[in-house]
Amino acid sequence: MNDHLFSIPLLPLPTGAFIPQLGFGTFKITEGVYEAVISALSLGYRHIDTAQMYGNEAEIGRAIRDSDVPRHHLFITSKLNNPFHEPDPARQSLTRTLNDLRTDYVDLFLIHWPVPMHYGGDLLMPWRVLEEFYESGKARAIGVSNFQIPHLEQILDGCDIAPHVNQVEIHPFMANNKLRAFHADHHILTEAWSPLARGRAPHDPTLTAIGNKYGVSAAQVALRWAIQRHDVIFPKSVTPERQAQNLDIFSFSLSPTDMTRINALDEGEKGRTGSHPDTMDRL
Repeated sequence: MNDHLFSIPLLPLPTGAFIPQLGFGTFKITEGVYEAVISALSLGYRHIDTAQMYGNEAEIGRAIRDSDVPRHHLFITSKLNNPFHEPDPARQSLTRTLNDLRTDYVDLFLIHWPVPMHYGGDLLMPWRVLEEFYESGKARAIGVSNFQIPHLEQILDGCDIAPHVNQVEIHPFMANNKLRAFHADHHILTEAWSPLARGRAPHDPTLTAIGNKYGVSAAQVALRWAIQRHDVIFPKSVTPERQAQNLDIFSFSLSPTDMTRINALDEGEKGRTGSHPDTMDRL
């Protein structure tokens, strides 16, 4: 068994289940995703993050089938695509997701974007369907992605089951501390997408200098920073060498001084690399 299997921390979800803190991301990987997932699983990744929007669930399902990893050893996340917020399309979309992934359930299912300018701004409509998925066992945990505090408040004010997770953009240049504090106050686990700031982190001089102290790369420093903040991360790569490097972040710890230096890189909204949740309107 790969030694990395013993080193990836498991964080508790509000459901009582556990989620591997480091996973493998598949955003914008369509060509070669089968080989990438096979490689990641062979290296020791056990948490796979995908989405209906990514268009790669079927190939990921094929890779999982062809690997020698039992389903109950995996944590699989997918996300509801923006055109499917209404109840029947949402139900049909999860059926397709489960068929494509060749599984009876996903470990976590998220609303991908709030798209508040659509569906009359009603976020409880899709959320009630996710509650249904959770109660049926088709989703072992449920949550949201790219939700700001007002979006979360709308859910929390009317839900039966509070979101277990919010997956949002977080990296050293956009630490999202106010939102993370809200999560902590409401027992919502924070997942950080784009932990390398879409390629900016590996070339940052401060992260590079810190990495030189520990004999690691700037990218590994950025990932380790997120780990020490207790966020869940899932960097992506199609190359086995980079996948292995992203996995190798548990042999060192950043000092409090270095954590403070990295915290100082936060630029707030200026550091955002992706769409803003209030204005992302693509269906």
